[in-house]
Amino acid sequence: MRSPLFSGMVYIVLGVVFTFFAIQQVKLNEWGFMVYLLIILATFDFGAGFRLISLHFRLKNEQRK
Repeated sequence: MRSPLFSGMVYIVLGVVFTFFAIQQVKLNEWGFMVYLLIILATFDFGAGFRLISLHFRLKNEQRK
């Protein structure tokens, strides 16, 4: 099983990639369905990434006690 820190970082990177693609899509074709879909995917990825990273630090703090 992968650590939550690694998985969180992967989700953050995916969020950055989806955000980049959304920005490029807006520059090329204005706002459309695909842009909104990419933004929603990026939001979910950022949320999952931050949640997993915070889980990693909570688990680390519990192991110290």
